[in-house]
Order: sequence, then C-alpha cells, then structure tokens
Amino acid sequence: MYRNMEECVADLERHGHLVRIKEEVDPYLEMASIHLKVYEAGGPALLFENVKGSKYRAVSNLFGTLERSKFMFRDTLDGVRRVMDLRGDPMKALKRPFGHLATGIAATKALPAKKNGRGSSLSQEIRISDLPLIQSWPMDGGAFVTLPQVYSEDPAKPGIMNANLGMYRIQLTGNEYALNGEVGVHYQIHRGIGVHQQKASKRGEPLKVSIFIGGPPAHTLSAVMPLPEGLSEMTFAGLLAGRRFRYGYEDGYCISHDADFVITGELRPNETKPEGPFGDHLGYYSLTHPFPYLHVHKVYAKPNAIWPFTVVGRPPQEDTSFGALIHELTGDAIKQEIPGVEEVHAVDAAGVHPLLLALGSERYTPYQQVKQPTELLTLASRILGTGQLSLAKYLFITAEDDVPVTTHREAEFMGYMLERMDLGRDVHFHTNTTIDTLDYSGTGLNSGSKVVFAAYGEKKRELCSEVPAALRELRGFPQARLIMPGAVALQGPAFASYAEAERELGLLGEAIRERGALPECPLIVICDDSDFMTAKFDNFLWAAFTRSNPSHDIHGVNARYEHKHWGCDNLIIDARLKPHHAPPLVPDPDVEKRVMRLFAKGGSLDKVRL
Repeated sequence: MYRNMEECVADLERHGHLVRIKEEVDPYLEMASIHLKVYEAGGPALLFENVKGSKYRAVSNLFGTLERSKFMFRDTLDGVRRVMDLRGDPMKALKRPFGHLATGIAATKALPAKKNGRGSSLSQEIRISDLPLIQSWPMDGGAFVTLPQVYSEDPAKPGIMNANLGMYRIQLTGNEYALNGEVGVHYQIHRGIGVHQQKASKRGEPLKVSIFIGGPPAHTLSAVMPLPEGLSEMTFAGLLAGRRFRYGYEDGYCISHDADFVITGELRPNETKPEGPFGDHLGYYSLTHPFPYLHVHKVYAKPNAIWPFTVVGRPPQEDTSFGALIHELTGDAIKQEIPGVEEVHAVDAAGVHPLLLALGSERYTPYQQVKQPTELLTLASRILGTGQLSLAKYLFITAEDDVPVTTHREAEFMGYMLERMDLGRDVHFHTNTTIDTLDYSGTGLNSGSKVVFAAYGEKKRELCSEVPAALRELRGFPQARLIMPGAVALQGPAFASYAEAERELGLLGEAIRERGALPECPLIVICDDSDFMTAKFDNFLWAAFTRSNPSHDIHGVNARYEHKHWGCDNLIIDARLKPHHAPPLVPDPDVEKRVMRLFAKGGSLDKVRL
C-alpha cells in the first residue's frame, strides 16, 4: 500500500483514476468550482499542478466515488473489516493473536511506530502563506483546510494511544487572525479535542495541537471514522494503510512522519476569535462565531508535498462518498451497539444530521391488544443518545410487520410510515435540547429540538396520489404540488415571524378542517417555492428538514393536547426560510464561466462530460 500521497497519486494516474490539471488555477473559488463540476460528473481525482500563489501542488476528489476509494484500499479492506467485526473488543486481536490469527497479524502491524524528531522527510520549515490558500465559496471568511487530521493528547494521560485524531475545520486566513501566526479551530465541544482542551484549561495549561495534512489517504479517513472504544485513530490509520503510523516529537509536538504538511501550535485557555463563515455540508453557510484559535509554532512541509482538499456543500458531495466507505467498513456496527435496531440511515440528501430513518424490532406487541410503537420508542431514545446520531432533529422509526421495508429507499420508507402513523399518538417531541452546531434552524447555536415519528401495525390509510381538492385554491397558500403519495407542498407567503406563522397556519388548519377530513394526506409542507420543493425528492428532503425546527415549525390540522401529549389530524411542517437562517450556498457566476476553459477542447479536462 501507499507510503505517502505521492505514491497514491501515481497509482491512481497509472490506473486511469486521476487527471493532471496543468493550467494555472486560482485557489480563490476556481479550484472549488472545478472540483464540484468534476465530482458531479462522476469524474476522476484531480491533481492541480499550477496553483496560483503557491509552489505546492494540490489534489482533490480522491474519495469522489466509492469505486475509487475501494481501489485505494484494495489490499487492506478485508483485514480492516475483520478487526471492525470485533467492535466489542477490537484489541482482542492483539491480546489473543492465535485466536484471531489473520486479524491479529494485521492489527499488530498497525501499532504506531515512534521515530526520532520530525523525520528527514519534513525537512522544510515554511509559513502558512506558502500553502495553497483555498477558498471554496464567495462568502467564506477566508481559506480553510478541508481535509485536516487534527491531533491532540489527553493532558492527564499523554501519549499517542490516548490521543485523538479528528477532522475539525481549520481557518488559515481572514477575520482577525494574524497571518502566519494564528489559525482558527472549529470543533464541537463533545468531540475529542474539546475534551482535551477542557482538561488543559482546568489545569491552566495550553493544549499542544498538531495538524497533519496529506500522507497516505488512510490517515485522512481515520480522522473521520467512528471507531469503537479502545481502537485509536492512529492504530486504525496503520491498519488501513497496511503500514504503521510513524511519528516523533519536535519541541513537544507530535509530528506525523508520513504527512505532507504539519502545522503545530497551542490552544490557550479561554482564548477565542471569530471563525467563519464557511460553506458547509448542510448546503448553507455556517456563520461567524467565537472559537478557539491556534498560536502557530512551526509549519513543516516535504520538498514535493501535495495538498489534499475537498469541497463541501449541499449533498451529495465528496463527503457522501466518505460516508459510503465508512458504511462499508463498519458494517453492522449499529446492531451491535444498540440491540434491536436493524438499520439507521442518516439521510445524506437532508444534510446527514437533520434526518434519520430507522428500522427496529417491536417485540412487546404480543402483550398488547392493539399493535402500536412501544419498544420502538425505547430504541428511539437509544438512537438519539448515541454519538453523532444525537445531533439529529427528525427521527422516523418503524418495524417490519407484514411488508418488507428498508431505510435506504427513502421515499418508500416514508410512504410506509405515512400509511401507518397515528398522528394523535405517534409524534413525540424533545424540546430545548441540542442540535448540530452547523444547523441554523433552531433557537441558537447548538440549540433546538427533536421529534420522533414512530409507526407500527396495520396500514391505516390509502395515500393520495394527486393533490386533494381540499388543498387546492387555499387563500394565501397557492401552487399546491404533490411531493409523494400522502404528502403535499403548499407555497406560502414569506415568513415574517413565529407569531405571524402561528396565526397564518392556524387559519390554514381551520380552512382545511372546514373542507372535511383529509386522512389520505397526512403530511403538508409549507415552503417558499412548491415547484422547487417537488421537482425531485431530494429537494424535499433537503429543504423540508434543514429549514425547520420541530418544536417551532410543526403545526397541525385540529392540533390538540391530551395528558401533555400533542397530536393532530394532518401534520404541517413550516419549511420556509426564516430570517435567522444562514444563507444557502450560491456559486459566483463569473467564476463558473471562467473555469469552463479547462473543459473546452484542448483543456486538461476536455474529456470530462459535464
């Protein structure tokens, strides 16, 4: 397998998976625009050989297809799967190597290998301003590292086996950062580096941090893997690379000998500066907020270093393919972690965290006269309390009964749910709780609500296959369009305030109720543009679930409370853009035209079919 990024690039090119871009390309918006077009076309990895303002090359779209990702790890995937199958105790392969011979041999080779200093390969000391300073979206606060491996150690238990390697957003330029002296570090407080900094701050100490960029692609993937307890990211990196993670220490900072670039520095207690905006994976900008920043110590580079990057935005993007590869490697991990859960699908088209679809078991029903969700509600609480799944806002959960169902066919799954939900019983809110830092639909940073929709039992209704007459020509809500059987989009007036929305949607509910019962249409979505909402199912998944906060934006026809439980006859989700929402990502039209020169005849990308 690959010892470094250069070997990976050469191998991909040799097998037709990579194209070199020889033209000079501007890291301000152009490189990102080219990447997005090639990714959408299902095209190759890209090696930018002439980056304006930097002597270093850059590579993107390495993980752009699952086929290419599996190709890169073709020699180690099976061994990794075997180790991941031992999720309960992955180090069992080391403790009892003869009981798990093949797995044990692979895992033993994966243990990190300590060398002296920073290694001869990282021979150059450079500055932040020497790097390819890539800005992806027009409103971004500056240039960012989009594929970093951010390394920190537990202050109470130093050493590589208690370290964390995570992919946290790094802002290199802009805002109030002193160029070459400071870089922003954006992370969620519950992540590994956040725990480490909190411990360091309590001790009154700075936290030493190293940012690795490049190296074997296995190291990049390790920074985003949801690993079982006891398996470190550095061990996993060695396992996936088929070669031990080599490291040393320089000035007290851990240095990856395999990385192409290393940035070292310290996070000091109680110091923050504004970070952002940044075009993020929900399809909107995450806005400017105070976050810790790194006091840069030194920056190192290999003589022929290659800068890997990606571009995030409204899904699907390259991180979608990351997710597919992670699913390949983790297999049935969720079944082992939460017994009774068969599937949990974080819906990529909805920005991953806003929407979960889950399939579980319902074994309590033999003791009930009526089939209804019971065990499913217990499982829902487990799901919303597990790792990254806790960031979800919407959870739809059901169990198979007389019809096979899977979470990975989203429209069919949601149709199955809508046929069976009792809207007076099966809607369960969690208010004043945490949501994704990047989600601006809530009441503040990290603050919002969740809702669980549970369904089980016999089919309760036939879903409408066209817009019911009762939803046509409603005053103030024109352009009724069918999203899917049982779900209709209504185009509403521009959102003014929550008080006004309560009034508007209260009147809408009354108008619908006066027209008669509407059981065949359990879901109504209020939006700004019903043609967009219904143009394709992914538009519905994205707009409906990224633009709504369950506690504030779910209304109902004949809404009511019974013993503090909310219910209704027809569910109304207000998915209009709100004044406090972050703006959606829109490319610069001039840049979009300018980069077409590379796709024209004779350009480096003239064989890519857009």
